[in-house]
Amino acid sequence: MLAIVNGMVYTGTGEKLPGASILIDRGKFLAVGPHLAIPHDASRIDASHKIITPGLVDCHTHLGIAEEAAGSAHLDKNEVNDPVCPHLRALDGINPEDPGLEDAYSSGTTSIIVTPGSENVIGGQSVAIKTFGKVIDHMILRQPAGLKMAFGENPIQMYLKKDRPPSTRMTIAGMIRETIIAALNYEQQLSAGKAERNLRMESLLMVLHGEIPVRAHAHAADDIMTAIRIADEFGLKLTIEHATSAHKIAGELACRAIAATVGPSITARVKVELKDRTYRTPAILHQAGVKIALITDHPFLPVSSLRLEASLAVREGLPEKTALQAITLNAAEIMGVSDRIGSIEKGKDADLVIFDGHPFAISTKVERVYINGMEISNHL
Repeated sequence: MLAIVNGMVYTGTGEKLPGASILIDRGKFLAVGPHLAIPHDASRIDASHKIITPGLVDCHTHLGIAEEAAGSAHLDKNEVNDPVCPHLRALDGINPEDPGLEDAYSSGTTSIIVTPGSENVIGGQSVAIKTFGKVIDHMILRQPAGLKMAFGENPIQMYLKKDRPPSTRMTIAGMIRETIIAALNYEQQLSAGKAERNLRMESLLMVLHGEIPVRAHAHAADDIMTAIRIADEFGLKLTIEHATSAHKIAGELACRAIAATVGPSITARVKVELKDRTYRTPAILHQAGVKIALITDHPFLPVSSLRLEASLAVREGLPEKTALQAITLNAAEIMGVSDRIGSIEKGKDADLVIFDGHPFAISTKVERVYINGMEISNHL
């Protein structure tokens, strides 16, 4: 048993507990609060003058499949010969030795989603994992954690040079509809005993049955609305990934309870879709009632910049409590794993970070990181 005592605990639920203690047993949070009775045989860590938060959560990255310093391996996030690949799994391409994963846990990010890239209309299945481990199968939180679809410039730019569809945004929407209809037809044939097993269609059926959401890469407001239109048409669960111009249509997201994973905001306007990029987007969406998370889209923004994304959002009007939840509990809820991670609460995985100052201050350093109750600070 481990006792972390005398810290300022930000639980991730909105509570701040000064002078609190945290009890950890067998990889889970056992208790948190002030005036806890500490078992005599527990190991103690004094966190006086420190701030403790849940392990940070980044729910949109390409870690492990867009490897750093790995030559052509950084291309593994996209299949480049087929724009419709619902059967592909990010899980099967992740290298747990990607140095970006070390950057993640050393900066306090203990859980992530790894998703295929956005050069295909349907890129494949995302997976939620912990960031520390040697065997990816032992790091899984949720598989699959969603099906990646991409709207806008990226699939068009990829396939125009191959002289293949899609070449327009209309084509992207048409290809998605055709694929969904094919899955519905497959389901009917399967029920009638007239179809053989089809992995592509099985992946689509998980979406149609509401088992996993569509994670829709969409920056521009019109592309976001196309994703919403298709989700409404077929009754799909949906999250908007990046959501650069989502502040323009915040009410459309709010009335449907569609979450937005916003970012990376620390980027130049390098393509047309980013022309409306503003650090105010998270605050505007939150004020409208949209659940938000903040993301790095690593390697496009280094995963170690997640706290900086949050601090800039606070500067532009996002409440500090919400900013922390956008990289902890909200992100875990959007990933579908908030029963295990995202807050310091009894029974959840003991993932936490001890900081030497406020987590949103640029000068603050990570002092200790725990994943599943195991200190990994000696790996920092």
